[in-house]
Amino acid sequence: MIGNIDSLLNFSNDLFQKKEIKPVLGQVAGVAQYLWERGWAERNAGNFSVNITSFFQDRELDRFALYPFFPLTKGYPDLSRTIFLVSGTGTRMRDMAASPAENLCLVYISDTGSAYHIVTGNPDCEYVKPTSELVTHLAVQQQLLQKKSPEKVVLHAHVTELIALTQLPPFKTEESLNAMLWGMHPETLLFVPAGAGLIPYTLAGTEQIATATLAKLDHHKVVVWEKHGCMAVGQTLADAFDILDILAKSARIYLLCKSTGMEPEGLTESQLAEIRATFH
Repeated sequence: MIGNIDSLLNFSNDLFQKKEIKPVLGQVAGVAQYLWERGWAERNAGNFSVNITSFFQDRELDRFALYPFFPLTKGYPDLSRTIFLVSGTGTRMRDMAASPAENLCLVYISDTGSAYHIVTGNPDCEYVKPTSELVTHLAVQQQLLQKKSPEKVVLHAHVTELIALTQLPPFKTEESLNAMLWGMHPETLLFVPAGAGLIPYTLAGTEQIATATLAKLDHHKVVVWEKHGCMAVGQTLADAFDILDILAKSARIYLLCKSTGMEPEGLTESQLAEIRATFH
């Protein structure tokens, strides 16, 4: 069932003016700008989802069922009656930074978890479709809820420095990749102590990469998709971005050292052990 269009448009406008959502939109604008400036979101690359269900009362959630719905190829029963801010497919992070509400949508998961409804803040079109990586986002968001994790954000970006590393044969395993990243900068071990999960090249937007990502995020807060990019989870969008930023810094230090024609020393095992003993 689809409700009265004028009523729905008024509801859409009210949603994007909701006081709890405004700070999130501000953070979306800031992180989108960072991603664009760092070159981690070329053209329409990069996407995110933010669980904002806690901002709504049950009577507000009931109204989402009046919007056009889209069936999911797979059910997500634990996401029943949850709502997410999701970046729009085909949108650019540079445009997101300037006008977040016009480049993302609200995605409400139906009572059965088998379909979703879209609400858009863009007055110039009927709706903005969610990212093509929606399947992976929903799978990760469901896992976070199942584990009662504090993280509510999933962020995907094409982090140039980390993609470059996965092109190099010495870093085709998690062990070698994380050993190098921890060794380049103490902050990496401090703030990403579990390291990054590494997923061999898999076609993006598929059930296969969603399944592989879930398995890695069971033990990590960030995964590196070989020759493609990264996905991180965080309590806020800024938290998720920070994880990518820290890893990129280590990768950049390594690549800068290599560009001199010399091999970087890295932190020694005793130095890494001292950091773990002192701060963990």
